[in-house]
Amino acid sequence: MKTLILEIKGNSLDDGPGIRTVVFFKGCPLNCVWCHNPESKKAVIELSWDKKECIACLSCAKVCPEHAIDLKYQNFVDRKKCTLCFKCVDVCPSGAMSTVGKPMTVDDIMQHVLKDKPFFDTSGGGVTLSGGEPLLNIPFVSALLKQCRNNAIHTLIETSGYFNWNEFESCIAPYCNTVYYDIKLIDEEKHKMYCGVSNTKILSNFKKLIQLSQSMGIQIVPRIPLVPGITATEQNLTGIAKFLHDCSVYNVELLRYNPLWPEKCMKIGNNAKVDEALTRWMPHEEYERCKKLVSGVTITL
Repeated sequence: MKTLILEIKGNSLDDGPGIRTVVFFKGCPLNCVWCHNPESKKAVIELSWDKKECIACLSCAKVCPEHAIDLKYQNFVDRKKCTLCFKCVDVCPSGAMSTVGKPMTVDDIMQHVLKDKPFFDTSGGGVTLSGGEPLLNIPFVSALLKQCRNNAIHTLIETSGYFNWNEFESCIAPYCNTVYYDIKLIDEEKHKMYCGVSNTKILSNFKKLIQLSQSMGIQIVPRIPLVPGITATEQNLTGIAKFLHDCSVYNVELLRYNPLWPEKCMKIGNNAKVDEALTRWMPHEEYERCKKLVSGVTITL
C-alpha cells in the first residue's frame, strides 16, 4: 500500500509540541485560493520548474519529446503539451526541474521517522501528518498511526475536516493523540466560493470530534487561517467564535497569513492572478484586530 508524499521534513518546531517530523501528503479535496502548499492539492505527481535555480542550459528542451519546453513559454513549460514523462528532470544539471510527489509505503515513512525518535523523546515531540489532506487516504494513515503508536511516538494530524466520519472514528481516532482542525469560513456559500466545497461536512465532523475527544482523550486545537479580505473579516471571525462557543470550545489558534504561495504556484504552472492584498505579510496591528474579534475565545499560540 502506497500513497503520494510531498515531503518529509525533520526538526520542525512549528507543527506541534516539541521537535517533530512532518509528513506532507499530496492531494486535497478542497481547493482554497490561498493554499500555502498549492503543490499539495493534486493527488498526482507533477513537474516543477524553479526559475531561481535554472541556468538556461536548455538540456531539458533538447530531450523533451513533446517540444513543451522553451524560453518563450510562460514559466518555461507548456503544460498543455507536457505529458509528465519527466525526461527533463533526469537531465537537469541544476535541479531546477523536479518531480513533485513520491509514492511511499508506511515502512518507507517509518524509516525517516524512527531516525528522529531520540529528538522526540527528549523534547516531547513526535510526528505530524499534514498536507494536502492526510485523511484523504484513511486506511494508509491508520496503518501509519498504528506503527507510530507501536513505537511510542506522539501523533498529530492537521486536517481540513473534510473526511468520512465513520472511517475516522474507527480507523484514526483510536491511534491519534492530537488534531489540529482548520475552520476557514463559517458561511457555506463563501466556503464554496473560496474553498471549492461546502463546509457542512467540516462543521458536522468538528461537533462529532469534540464529543468523541471527551471520551477518548484526543486533544483538539481549532485553527483559523487569517486571509486578508476573505477569512480575516469581522463577520467570519465572530461567526466562527460563536460556533466554537456553541460547541463548548473556548480556544482557537489564529494562523498568520503567509504570502509565499503565489511563487509556489508558478513553479507548477499555475498562473492565476493574485489580488494585491494577498501578496503582502499581515501587519501586526491587523493580527491584533483579528484577535479582538474572536471575543471570549482564548488564542492559542
